[in-house]
Amino acid sequence: MTDTVYIRLRQLLGSTSVERDASGVPRASPESPEAMAEACALAHAEGWRVRVEGRGTWLPPDAPADLVLTARALDQVVSVAPADLVSTVQAGTTLESLRRQLADSGMWFAADPPGRPDRTIGSILATATPGPLRLGFGPIRDHVLGCTFVTGDGRVVTAGGRVVKNVAGFDLTKLHIGGFGGFGILTEVHLRLRALPRADVTVVTRGSRDDLLAVSRAAMEEGLAPAAMELFSPALAADPSWLLAVRLLGLEEAVHADLNRLPGDEGTTWQPIPADQSSVFWTLTGRAALSGPIALRLGALAEGLDETLDLLSHHLDEGMVSAGAGDGTVRWIGETGVDRVRALRKAAAAREIPLTLERAPWGFRKVVGHFGAYREGVGQLVQRLRETYDPSERFSVALESREDG
Repeated sequence: MTDTVYIRLRQLLGSTSVERDASGVPRASPESPEAMAEACALAHAEGWRVRVEGRGTWLPPDAPADLVLTARALDQVVSVAPADLVSTVQAGTTLESLRRQLADSGMWFAADPPGRPDRTIGSILATATPGPLRLGFGPIRDHVLGCTFVTGDGRVVTAGGRVVKNVAGFDLTKLHIGGFGGFGILTEVHLRLRALPRADVTVVTRGSRDDLLAVSRAAMEEGLAPAAMELFSPALAADPSWLLAVRLLGLEEAVHADLNRLPGDEGTTWQPIPADQSSVFWTLTGRAALSGPIALRLGALAEGLDETLDLLSHHLDEGMVSAGAGDGTVRWIGETGVDRVRALRKAAAAREIPLTLERAPWGFRKVVGHFGAYREGVGQLVQRLRETYDPSERFSVALESREDG
């Protein structure tokens, strides 16, 4: 079977666009959306299962498949329009490459997803994995204006646009941000940009979890608007205590004014991170999400963060945790069992806290699902959308839980 797929793909796309992965499965890197569509149409016609990959640095490249499709060859920053604060980017472009090219124009993509800097834009958007900057600049979906994607049966679809405006009707772009590739393969996106900040300052303070949560609440009540305010557990921070990190961005005068307004008492000492080490700090804490085989995200509210962290430690462990002290988003990284995550998801759902499985081996993903069981009525909508954009379910992805294991 794999030999047949390999030969057919080479005939269709050319020998330079097709190789085999470490397990011998044919991997194709189409060089255009149209070529990607041809590969999907062939898989649809032949009944082949398709695994969609970026660079394989976030989700393990282990879903069962007859062929792998990747956007690695689609790695160009097509355009940068500083006046419109928009950039058109191919999905295989790495975050690191995008940042460098935007900086040349004084622009910035204000997202800091966890993982390695060489993650592809397609991976970041398909999994909608936010970093600490979500506090100041919103979730990943807020950075995307439009996209082009390829359906499971080989159609090229363009959704959204290149300008910042409301979208009438159903927003197909949002369907793909956090859809884990279940509705199509992203090939090109229009990203919302911001000007590079003049000042970028990070300060940290250490203490107990309760004390630092009190400090963060005081900061928000003071009216501070940090770009990031993240709480790190001792295991993640590699520190005996919990760590609260605050990142301030903007004009120098405004940043320094906010520094002077940071709350503190005799037990709170703010330590600045040297400018040349600040980016390293945020990069390393972001890469910590790769320290365990499983990463999950809880979407709580800031005022319920304390309760959410208690819930997490009760069902799993304190372990490696990062939490948005200003927005309530919690990420846990470690190793655990299916039953524990199911129990946590059930307990969280009772409190209307969604749990997203961000990373895990395929055997874990296929049972637990990225989103678990859908609310009443949602499952039917998701199924209709999958039938529309992947009619024969060629894409190997585990969106829902499987209670039968």
